[in-house]
Amino acid sequence: MGQSTRSVLAGFLALTASGLRDTWRVMRHRGPSQVQFWFIALLVGIAAGFAALFFRKAITGLQAWVYGAEDVNLIHSFAQSMPWYWLLLIPTLGGLLTGLILHRFTPDGRVRSVADVIEGAALRNGRVERRAGIASSLASLITLSTGGSTGREGPVVHIVGVISTWVSNRINADGITGRDLLGCAVAAGVSASFNAPIAGALFALEVVLRHFAVNAFAPIVIAAVAGTVINRMEYGDVTEFVLETPGALQFYVELPAFLILGLVCGLVAVVLMRSIFFAEAFCNHVQDRLRLPRWLRPAATGAILGMIAIWYPHIIGVGYETTVLALTGGLLLHQTILFAAVKTAAVSVTMGGRMGGGVFSPSLMIGALTGLAFGLIATTVLPDVSGTHTLYAFAGMGAVAAAVLGAPISTTMIVFELTGDWQIGIAVMVSVSMSTALASRLVDRSFFLTQLERRGIHCAAGPQAYLLSMLTAGAAMRPLEDPRCATAADCEPLRAEGLDIGPATSLEAALPVFDRAEVEFLPVYADDKDAPELLGALYHVDALKAYNRALAAIAAEEHR
Repeated sequence: MGQSTRSVLAGFLALTASGLRDTWRVMRHRGPSQVQFWFIALLVGIAAGFAALFFRKAITGLQAWVYGAEDVNLIHSFAQSMPWYWLLLIPTLGGLLTGLILHRFTPDGRVRSVADVIEGAALRNGRVERRAGIASSLASLITLSTGGSTGREGPVVHIVGVISTWVSNRINADGITGRDLLGCAVAAGVSASFNAPIAGALFALEVVLRHFAVNAFAPIVIAAVAGTVINRMEYGDVTEFVLETPGALQFYVELPAFLILGLVCGLVAVVLMRSIFFAEAFCNHVQDRLRLPRWLRPAATGAILGMIAIWYPHIIGVGYETTVLALTGGLLLHQTILFAAVKTAAVSVTMGGRMGGGVFSPSLMIGALTGLAFGLIATTVLPDVSGTHTLYAFAGMGAVAAAVLGAPISTTMIVFELTGDWQIGIAVMVSVSMSTALASRLVDRSFFLTQLERRGIHCAAGPQAYLLSMLTAGAAMRPLEDPRCATAADCEPLRAEGLDIGPATSLEAALPVFDRAEVEFLPVYADDKDAPELLGALYHVDALKAYNRALAAIAAEEHR
């Protein structure tokens, strides 16, 4: 009887192992089913949650060791008592180490962040660069721990994107599955980083995937919840910022003030974004003019930050302490204006100098300072019809961040979840709507999309713009052996006129040639200067059909 039981058990285990192997083989070749995908989304969410948690803990531990502070949330107060040369030396050495890492492991010395994840979702079937992404995360970790004036959300979003890319490659995921997995990873990473499950899910949909397909919603929520649970296992169910003096909103009378605050915050957000782009362009010019090696650029940036920190140590890191002071009304009017201006300069220097980090946490700090300054003025001018000035800091924090991220929905939610105060939603919504409406018209919708636009990647205009850059002549052309293709004799006159293209030429470049030359087709030659070989012909109608099919596929994905 015992022998028979062991035989049955062995047979069952062998059958189970065989079934798992068959399931893995089918999943790799045909993609996961919906139930399998939800399970994969859960695993990706857990992995991304732990990655975000470890990244945050690593920043805290390294910053405490570097600065010798017992509580890194009070690093600004502690830094005021440090010798000036340490404040100068720490970010300089941190910048040097950052520069060496980026020089060694990235092709261009540039830190990867949220914009690259958006590009991966739109143009690379949900994949991001793995080697450069890991190096960027390490560089950002050093930056944030040694005085860099940025935030941790950008590196977290990219490193969880690396995790989802690895999984997508392992299961041979198609574009839709790869993008959804990327959204799951981002949702979990943001949720774990800020203990904000609702905002994490909405951020992935609104900022990264840039659609709200129902089919993607369930796995993204599963991953966001997984990331949140991991955060709460370590930190408990607590909010990021604790408001000691919640404000009261005089609804009808005070709403115009929040409309004006939203416009002010929109302008402040535009100043912040354009300052970063100006700093980047200026640093590029100086680097080219002086012929500085690219690994030295972050070190020079660190030295500049160190000099600023000697007088204004509140620029160090994500700015938690100063943000809390603004939200609780612990600053005077002249301090809020000065700190906001100095923080904007410090963020611009950090990012322009390619030291790494994100813009979300700095935008929260600058927004809180802007809102507090506005509130101090408003409550002084009209004390009888105004609530507390900290209410304006709360609304300003969301308004500037929403305008920078170009994400009014998820930013509104993340501000609620960061503070735990749901009673003043109208004030935040009004300010956020006005700031994003104004800022999106002065930049290309958001900081991230403007970054991509400056690199020639037209994601801001939607798929109708960037799909043309993805489609190539080689994929849409008629090969020479096709009986419907033009002959070599028909192609030679067009080649003599310079109207030939290569197989890697994008439709973005080819379609204007059709309009300009008014020809039916363009000959496609192999990219060989010595002996160019005719491969086929790209017909205008075929190019338009390929474009139309791509648009239809995107529309089907966004509405499934």
